[in-house]
Amino acid sequence: MLISIITALISGALMSVQGVFNTRVSEKAGLWFTTSIVHFLAFVVCIGVLFFTRDANVMGLKTVNKWYLLGGVLGAGITYTVIIATAHLGPAFAVMMILIAQMTTSYLIEVLGWFGTEKTGFIWTKLVGVGIMIVGIIVFQWKK
Repeated sequence: MLISIITALISGALMSVQGVFNTRVSEKAGLWFTTSIVHFLAFVVCIGVLFFTRDANVMGLKTVNKWYLLGGVLGAGITYTVIIATAHLGPAFAVMMILIAQMTTSYLIEVLGWFGTEKTGFIWTKLVGVGIMIVGIIVFQWKK
């Protein structure tokens, strides 16, 4: 579990840095060009890692719900929207808003059992947790 927590923390840090990097590139190169280059470079890295790890399971891909392959399309949308949010809100506020949306959406997915996720049922304390995050954003943004 500790490894998973550390991995999640690294993921969050990488996303924040990536958002700033992509925003800086888009200021000079254009938004969709930046999104294209970012995803092309990610593709090259993934192919390189795949070559060394050899973890491809083509038969498994044949059995997966084809709608789930839209994750790549969502990735382009994520890159685009993070660049826009970071450029207009600044990195910290943009990430706070993104986290609220992620927490709310993820909780809905769990409660409703969407996309093959195990249904967990509604728990008020989790909703209170999201509310506390919103209060935290207000405090964080508070100007003297």
